[in-house]
Amino acid sequence: MGTVTVRNLDDDVQRRLKLRAARHQRSMEAEARAILTAAVRETSLARSWLDATRDLRGPDLELPERGQPRDLDLG
Repeated sequence: MGTVTVRNLDDDVQRRLKLRAARHQRSMEAEARAILTAAVRETSLARSWLDATRDLRGPDLELPERGQPRDLDLG
């Protein structure tokens, strides 16, 4: 496993990281590791959500008919 050192971290960023780590009941180092791991994942959050809710949506979702767009009077 590699080691990463982050220098010149803004005090506010460090404070927020500490608070976030406390909310997740882990150390700042574990929180930073989780954030970095999530940031470099190839799967996006949206794709993960869609995959996780596939069974809830069902296969036979019917889309409404689409017509021509209405004219919009901005005057």
